[in-house]
Order: sequence, then structure tokens, then C-alpha cells
Amino acid sequence: MTKMASTENKVIISALYDDDDILLKGVKSVKAQGYHIEEVYSPFPIHGLDPAMGLKPTRMAITAFIYGVLGLATSIALSYGMMIVDWPMNIGGKPSFTWGENMPAFVPIMFELTVFFAAHLMVWTYFFRNGLFPGRSAQNPDPRTTDDKFLMEVELGRKGSKEELLSLLKDSGAIEINENSK
Repeated sequence: MTKMASTENKVIISALYDDDDILLKGVKSVKAQGYHIEEVYSPFPIHGLDPAMGLKPTRMAITAFIYGVLGLATSIALSYGMMIVDWPMNIGGKPSFTWGENMPAFVPIMFELTVFFAAHLMVWTYFFRNGLFPGRSAQNPDPRTTDDKFLMEVELGRKGSKEELLSLLKDSGAIEINENSK
């Protein structure tokens, strides 16, 4: 006999703030009480929000390095293949028998392709990692967070009572509190 998946809905409490400093203090107080913060919506980045929410640092820098190395390898292969093997040129009396002797001439191409690969592939990695693609419906629960408001979504969970969480959010400076089920 197999276990059936739980069909319980998660209860999400949304707290709207009108100042980023008040929101940051609210996030810290909610995390200190042991509640899980689902998401924070903000019209601009807030310094110190990620550590306050308990989010791990990103590993995107590693992918940028890998993409840069891929671009460098591509530029070396292209310059070798085109200028040494396929179409060697005798420019200014300098023979093009080895790539190493002519490498200084290829430095601009190597730099440009390294930056090109890192930048463009990072954009696509960012889109993929965050699920941003054409045709996806908007995930923002309150359009005011794109202008001048800040929204914190807290999962009620099993930590405490609903009244206790609502009181905590009100005390932290929330100007509006709503309840949603997901």
C-alpha cells in the first residue's frame, strides 16, 4: 500500500511594508521567532536581506568562471584553426608556423570572446535558474511592490498560532496583512 500525498494547503501570511529598513527589521524578528519566510518582494535590492532571510550565497560566480574558460578555449581554437592551419599569412615577414609565437596578436580576440561567453551565458543561466522565460505568468502577488511597497510572505506552518504571527507582523511595522492559501 502506498502513502497518499498530503493535500493540505499551505497558509501564507502576506505583510506589506512601506519602508525597506522596517521590512529588514521585520524579517529579522520573524526569523528570530523561527518562522519560515517564503519570499520577499521589493522594488529594489535591499542590502543585508539575503543573510537576514537565511539564504545561502549564490554559486553563479563559478559558472561565470567556467563560461569564461569556455570562451578562452574557443578563441584559442578559432585563432589556431584560422590563422595557423587553415589560412596562414605571412604578415610583415613573420611566418605563422606556431600559435605560441603569434599569440600576442590574438590577445584582443581571446579577451573579447572570454567576456562575450561569460556575459551572454550568464544571462541565460540567470533566466533558467530563476524560471524566467517567455510565456510565464507573473508571480508577483501585489503590483505595488514594483513601485514603492515591500511584501514579505511568511508560511504559518506548525510553529505557532495564527494570532501570534499576525501580532508579530503588526508589531514589526506591517501596514497591511493578508492571508492566502497555496
